[in-house]
Amino acid sequence: MKKDRVLNPDIVAEIAALGHTEYFCIADCGLPIPEGVAIVDVSVTAMIPTFLQVLKSVEAELVVESYIVASEIVEKNPETLKEIESLMGGKPVEMVPHEEFKKLTANAKCIIRTGETSPYANIILVGGVNF
Repeated sequence: MKKDRVLNPDIVAEIAALGHTEYFCIADCGLPIPEGVAIVDVSVTAMIPTFLQVLKSVEAELVVESYIVASEIVEKNPETLKEIESLMGGKPVEMVPHEEFKKLTANAKCIIRTGETSPYANIILVGGVNF
């Protein structure tokens, strides 16, 4: 059995396959999934699992160079933004309007859909390198 944080075999495979500068998205339960993008749907019910639970687990195993969030999170969900910023530890962030964020997800290698129901709880992690 795998010992690390992420046990879901589909998520493990997507993390392992992610290349430098490629997009990996973690989304709330309402974000539209573009056609052709791999999806790992871990949602069970509202808020199970939460966006932050999944983000913390994925971030612990993925080399992240930078990240992208919707600019609306600043006003509509500042608590989640604060948690994201803390977890990302000063990594560069790009804030874009939500409509642009949705378009960017078409370039994601994978989207993990969570049970999150709070507004704008979505992130695109940009793959980094560990050397």
